[in-house]
Amino acid sequence: MEQDATSGADLRGLIEPLVRGKFWMQLIGIMLIISGVLTALSIIGIIIAWIPIWAGVVLMQAAGASQRAFESGDPEAIKYALGRLRIYFTIFGVLLLIYLILMVLGMIFGIGAGLMGMGGMSGAM
Repeated sequence: MEQDATSGADLRGLIEPLVRGKFWMQLIGIMLIISGVLTALSIIGIIIAWIPIWAGVVLMQAAGASQRAFESGDPEAIKYALGRLRIYFTIFGVLLLIYLILMVLGMIFGIGAGLMGMGGMSGAM
C-alpha cells in the first residue's frame, strides 16, 4: 500500500511541469479555436479551418487531462494527457511539412514565372 502512495507521488512529480504550464496550454488552445473560427469566415479558409480548431481542442484536452492526472496520480491519466500532447505536436508537424513544401513550390513557381517574364521583355526590345 505504501508503495502505491510512493509511486503516485513519483507520477505527480513527472506530470507537474505540464500542470504548471496548464494556463498557457489553455490560452493557446483557445486562441487556436478562435483563429480557426475566424479562418472559417473566408471562402477558402472554411476548407482548412478545422485544423486549428482540432489542434486547439486537443491542447485543451491535454491541459485538463494533465490536471486530472496530477490530482489522481493515475498512470492511465498521465498516459492520456501525454497522448493528447503527442497528437497536438503531430498535427503541427504535418502542417509544418505541408507549409514548407508549398513554400518551396511557390518559390520555384515564382522564379519560373519571373524568368519567363524576363524572357518576354527581352524579345519586345
